[in-house]
Amino acid sequence: MHIKTHTGEKPLSCHICEYKCIKKNRLQSHIKKHTGEKPFSCNNCDYKCITKYELQRHMKIHTGEKPHSCHICDYRCITKSDMQMHIKTHTGEKPLSCHICEYKCIKRNRLQSHIKIHTGEKPFSCNNCDYKCITKSNLKDHIKIHTGEKPFSCNICEYKCITNSILQRHMKMHTGEKPFSCHICEYRFIEKSKLQKHMKIHTGEKPYSCHICQYRCITKSDLQRHMKIHTGEKPHSCHICDYRCITKSDLQMHIKTHTGEKPLSCHICEYKCIKKSRLQSHIKIHTGEKPFSCNNCDYKCITKCNLQKHMKKIHTR
Repeated sequence: MHIKTHTGEKPLSCHICEYKCIKKNRLQSHIKKHTGEKPFSCNNCDYKCITKYELQRHMKIHTGEKPHSCHICDYRCITKSDMQMHIKTHTGEKPLSCHICEYKCIKRNRLQSHIKIHTGEKPFSCNNCDYKCITKSNLKDHIKIHTGEKPFSCNICEYKCITNSILQRHMKMHTGEKPFSCHICEYRFIEKSKLQKHMKIHTGEKPYSCHICQYRCITKSDLQRHMKIHTGEKPHSCHICDYRCITKSDLQMHIKTHTGEKPLSCHICEYKCIKKSRLQSHIKIHTGEKPFSCNNCDYKCITKCNLQKHMKKIHTR
């Protein structure tokens, strides 16, 4: 049996998929993935699994046992394989790579999930809405939107959220940490995805386009928000007045007009406002910066909106 690990020989194969292996018991366990059979169940929760080993590993979650510890940091875990995986975060080793793009990772299941981004495969779907996703964990997180469950809470403010990763991102708002910075300008971000989006402003890349008008944008979410302009859909409504809007963030901004709240303030004068973009424009009054200029005359201004107004009033007949 051991010699076959050197020769690469895998004489046993699954009759349903392309899986091959050396041991008969591994094949039997694999077949249960297709049949959905999970003969081992936990006495403490609803967890069920295919093998006795998986159950033994699961039971350590209830006992709190983490016998494997990292020699570099304080990380502890249940299995030796998890520890081997963790050590690679210190060494920077990413042995698995995508055959389509430059993506590399540590875990095989992460690579499998990544490949589905290229294939467009979304095998997990929500029973309550049209949401589909790549991984079961993403679906579980999504379901919490429908149930209203927010198990993770901030110890500084009243913020609650669905996942630990979202909470960790929120905590950076309190610490002021912005680890991702643009190499072209001074802009800094909490999330890598926000930096990637920002970089497209410099490159001019707008991969998403509207099929109704000439609108082009950087992200899919921007396009989805734009499409609601054409459909007239305004799902968010104010409980104080008749105001309706496209996004939740727009509604939150509008509510502040009722409360009189102006959380953003100028560090030079007493100016206060609701929107960050308005504050940024106001600061340019102090700095004298006028980044928008007319191609037909010497006119320069602070905002794109002002430039558009100028073009219509002066140069459009």
